[in-house]
Order: sequence, then C-alpha cells, then structure tokens
Amino acid sequence: QVQLVESGGGLVQAGGSLRLSCAASGIILGAHTMGWYRQAPGKQRDLVAQITGSGTINYADSVKGRFTISRDNAKNTVYLQMNSLKPEDTAVYYCNTVGPDRRYDYRVSWGQGTQVTVSS
Repeated sequence: QVQLVESGGGLVQAGGSLRLSCAASGIILGAHTMGWYRQAPGKQRDLVAQITGSGTINYADSVKGRFTISRDNAKNTVYLQMNSLKPEDTAVYYCNTVGPDRRYDYRVSWGQGTQVTVSS
C-alpha cells in the first residue's frame, strides 16, 4: 500500500521560511515525477513544484525563486524549502505524483497534507 506523509508545516511570519518533507512507503519516489501541490480555502489544488526521476525541476511562477524542491533517494523523501514566504502562500500542502501534463495523475491517494500559515 502506497502512503505519502507530509510534515513540516506551521505558522510563520511573512518573509520567514519553512521546510516541508514528504516521506513515502510502498513507492520509490525517485522512479516517478513527484510534486508539491497546495490548496488554499475555497480554491483548487494546484501544483507548485515538481521534480522528475532524472532530476528536472519546474516551478509555478508564483513560487519561482522562493521555493526549492529536492529529493533524497536514500531516504525516499521529497522536500520543499520555502523561503520569503508570503501570506498568499497560506494553504495545505500535499505531495503526490505528477502526470506528463503536469497534473495529478490519480495513481496515488492523497495524504493528510501539512498546513502552512503565513501571517502578515
């Protein structure tokens, strides 16, 4: 059974930093394109960063230059370093696989996510 467990969220002031982690079991993250998604209240869940199995990385324009996605194959974990946080980054953050169209591909169920709240 595949399980993704996100952690590292919290409450931070604008301009602060957080590092999110996504630990996986039942799936080898390095063999898939993995992404971080976020969902703010009343909004759809959007992809903000992805890393392919070969290490190619892409970011949404809204986080480019501030967020960094990385992967530790030995720990089977994906990370999201978030710097210069803004109130509009407030959301529940999830990790999951990403399809070739840069959308959720429904292969793995969602985890519980981790809440990030940025105060102004």
